[in-house]
Amino acid sequence: MSPRKFHRVLFVCLGNICRSPAAEIIFRKMVDDAGKSVEFEIDSAGTMGHHAGAAPDPRMCEALSKKNYSISGHARQIEAQDLEKFDLIVTMDESNLNEVRNLDQKGRFHSKIRPLVSFCRNHSDLRVPDPYYGGQRGFDHVIHLLEDGCMGILEELR
Repeated sequence: MSPRKFHRVLFVCLGNICRSPAAEIIFRKMVDDAGKSVEFEIDSAGTMGHHAGAAPDPRMCEALSKKNYSISGHARQIEAQDLEKFDLIVTMDESNLNEVRNLDQKGRFHSKIRPLVSFCRNHSDLRVPDPYYGGQRGFDHVIHLLEDGCMGILEELR
C-alpha cells in the first residue's frame, strides 16, 4: 500500500469573511464526506486584515446553513509564510491573485497560486464575485461556484 498524500489548501479572498471562509467550509465538508480528512489541512485568509478575528459574514452563514454546511472559522490575513506552508493557494478573483503573488517577490511559489474558477467544471465565470454589497442571490451564486470549484480541486488532488 502506498503512503497517503497530505495536502495543505488555503483559500484567499479580500477580507476573509465571505468567499474564502465559505470555500474552506465547503471544501472541508467535501473532504470529510470523501473520508479524506486525515489527508488535508484546510484554511482560509484575506489579503487585508481589516476583519481579523471576525466570524464569517452572517448572510453567507445563512446561505451556507440552508445547504446544511456547518459554520466555523475566524478571519485572518495571509502571511508570507503561508506561501511556503500551503501546497495550493486558491484565490477568488484577479485582485486576490495579484496580491498573493506580490507576497512572493521571487516567484518561487507562483505555480501553486491558482484561481478557484480554474477548477470549475460546470461554470465559466472569470472570477468568484464578491457578494458583500449585493443581495442574497449573490451569496447563493457564490456558493454554487465554490461547490463546483471545490469539487474540481478534490478531484485533482485525489
